[in-house]
Amino acid sequence: MTSSLTRPTAEALVGRVWEALRTVRDPELDNDVVSLDFVASLEVDEHRVAHVRLRLPTYFCAPNFAFLMVADAWDATSTVEGLSDVDVVLIDHFAADAINRGVAARAGFVHSMAGTEVGEAVDELDSLRRQFTERALMAGTDLVVSPLARAGRTPEELAAMTLGDAPASTDLTRLRARRRELGIPSQDTDPLVVDPRGRKVGVEALPLHLRKARSFQVGVDANTSICRGQLAVRYGLT
Repeated sequence: MTSSLTRPTAEALVGRVWEALRTVRDPELDNDVVSLDFVASLEVDEHRVAHVRLRLPTYFCAPNFAFLMVADAWDATSTVEGLSDVDVVLIDHFAADAINRGVAARAGFVHSMAGTEVGEAVDELDSLRRQFTERALMAGTDLVVSPLARAGRTPEELAAMTLGDAPASTDLTRLRARRRELGIPSQDTDPLVVDPRGRKVGVEALPLHLRKARSFQVGVDANTSICRGQLAVRYGLT
């Protein structure tokens, strides 16, 4: 337990919560909720309770994605040392009441949606999370490998490269992180180009694989642009 002599200030706690929220991603856009401006407000009160308000681009954003982000934001904020409690709430969303109750009660998506106006949920969101992490892996592969191809690397060279052969970059760091989330080896000696199951992509399959990777990244860019525009219009952001 943090003693009164070493207890962090409210300002310090706010900074820690912001950093924790940067680990929370929109699963479809593979970007964090802070960078996307999905955090409407954040404060820490005199009782060291963190109050986080999340917002989304439209009133009818998919409730499964919304639930994941609220639950992840709750989990991330709860790890911040020095807080006495956490209050994470989604605002301005048609399923906000059901999502907020369910996340606060740790009820899971299916139970949270049961009997609500949102409709029944078929299953939990683990498979959905993996599906979009796999897409993020593909998009991340494009961000790392396309510059190498433009620099003149041949398909044979790309297929033989390891993660350690690729230049250090933010994109490479993120690609390693997505691989770890999927249980795919991500050490320097591991192949650079793998499929979503972790299998090395050979030179014959590489062109099609990279075209698919490019299509995923184009989709992420397009969806991100649309969401940013919708959020700006909805909340009068500049």
